[in-house]
Amino acid sequence: MGEFLFLASVFLLAAVIAVPIAARLGLGSVLGYLLAGVAIGPGLGLVADTTDLQHFAEFGVVMMLFLIGLELDPRALWDMRHRLIGLGGLQVIITMLAVMTGALYLGFIWQTALAIGMIFALSSTAIVLQTLSEKGLMQTSGGRSTFSVLLTQDIAVIPMLIILPLLAVPIGPSLNPDGSISRTALEHVDDAHGHSVSLIEGLPGWGVTLVTLGAVALIIVGGVYGARPLFRFIHAAHLREMYTALALLIVIGIAFLMTAVGLSPALGTFLAGVVLANSEFRHELESDIQPFKGLLLGLFFITVGAGIDFGLLFSEPITILALALGIMLLKGVILYVLGRAFKLRGRDQWLFTLGLAQAGEFGFVLISFSLQQSILPGFVADRLLLIVALSMLITPLAFILYEHLSKRMQDSDGDLKHDKIDQQGTVIIAGIGRFGQIVNRLVQSVGAKTVVIDNNLQTIQLMRKFGYQGFFGDPLRPDLLHAAGIDTARVLMVALDDPIAAERLVTYARRVRPDIHIVARSRDRTHTYRLYQAGANDIVRELFDSSLRAGRYVLENIGLSEYEASEAEKLFYQHDRYTVRELAELWDPNIPSAQNDAYIARAKELEKELEASLLSALESSNNDAA
Repeated sequence: MGEFLFLASVFLLAAVIAVPIAARLGLGSVLGYLLAGVAIGPGLGLVADTTDLQHFAEFGVVMMLFLIGLELDPRALWDMRHRLIGLGGLQVIITMLAVMTGALYLGFIWQTALAIGMIFALSSTAIVLQTLSEKGLMQTSGGRSTFSVLLTQDIAVIPMLIILPLLAVPIGPSLNPDGSISRTALEHVDDAHGHSVSLIEGLPGWGVTLVTLGAVALIIVGGVYGARPLFRFIHAAHLREMYTALALLIVIGIAFLMTAVGLSPALGTFLAGVVLANSEFRHELESDIQPFKGLLLGLFFITVGAGIDFGLLFSEPITILALALGIMLLKGVILYVLGRAFKLRGRDQWLFTLGLAQAGEFGFVLISFSLQQSILPGFVADRLLLIVALSMLITPLAFILYEHLSKRMQDSDGDLKHDKIDQQGTVIIAGIGRFGQIVNRLVQSVGAKTVVIDNNLQTIQLMRKFGYQGFFGDPLRPDLLHAAGIDTARVLMVALDDPIAAERLVTYARRVRPDIHIVARSRDRTHTYRLYQAGANDIVRELFDSSLRAGRYVLENIGLSEYEASEAEKLFYQHDRYTVRELAELWDPNIPSAQNDAYIARAKELEKELEASLLSALESSNNDAA
């Protein structure tokens, strides 16, 4: 217990010192965690062995994939299929073949070369997604393409784990070139004796396939049919901590199931998240898991930094650094070409290229598995582990380079190109200024899916920094509206600053979707009439509600009670809505209101009705009080 408390204190102290400093210097939290690990491991020697701790820390990656799944739904995955299969699939295959070719050139047999290609075809989901979220880049075109490739890579781990045992070759004991047993081999032997074996070990190929499909089916069926009754059972206890316990049980239980059948626990929890994405418990799960995810991810990054073998690095500095940088350069070239082929330009292309050039945490898993299957010699595994860790350590610096490049680029080179909308929602919000953002926050707070479109790039970028999704584009473009789901959405919220643009959007939406409910923001009463005739269902004057509230405060301070002022406000609101509908029928855009006799006469009648109604209400209130 004493040793555990010491390690916990060391890790937490390193984090609370290094991470704020790194964040203040603009380096990002990931680099802060990595440097903290380097400091307490190779630097000060406070942590000698992080193997066992890293298994625990990897739950941070598992929880992150679960939360990512909760943000998606099966329809969103289907909409991403072209990027997943095309962009992501090509990246994995081309990178794997390119690295394999390089390994063959260095003299490795083809089985070992193919395993090395698989290891370096993957990138770091943990580092990249954490950095994209911190910098508000997730909803850019480059960010979404990066996410698609990372998702494809995580899925590709399954066939890689299935193929690797077929590559096993009798390479003998895991020896270093001098004949000594490698450190990695020793750690692997100890690890193998301390952990249970997979349930699929010893099964024939068809048995492995059946067990795999059974595990996936169990997760899907359990999520669809078992989650709701389970949450209702927990809710009956009225204990807040039970929700947290259930959320952790879902993640840890699925991770154990996938590990038992020899599959990636991160992929299993991601699948569970997707299944539960449309559940009414989604936000509850997110809030319960989020604190654990952040802490465990930080612990994972620290263990990566602490596990870097600087002794091996200093013994072969030129070779190791050259290989690490060479791998990143090779992957960067492939990513750059693929980005161009898939029409990424400017900042988006550089984000995609620099963000995915590193190796990833799943590389550690494949190296260990390849060593177990006698595909990699131990001394090669030692160096591969170091190369993977160094590339992850360099990645935050690549994001800093991206920021430097993006500042030097002209706007016309990338960001002014409208985003490709690849999501659909129940509510479409056109315009996300000071009016639309309140609507968006309220709607999202109850779990409804919104798609936000705005033609102001700075506004969209500011939204992304605060973690809100939004697409840069012209809401009047029919192709963007249809991509956002105008054909299936239930509500269109028109919150545009330009009155003419708002009217045009309402007119178009009503024409293509006669049944959609349109809520529109109007500038004044005349604009309200125009929107009414264009087909809006509910029209909100931007200053009307705030003016009513201010008027109520005035009434309360000139002698009316709070109840009387509130009733007067309510009556005025109801009567004004009735007035607007009445006058909208008489309003003629071709005749100025001051010359429209019928309009003026009806307006006077309605004003007298309002005065009479207010006086009657106040008298009734006074009589009741007496």
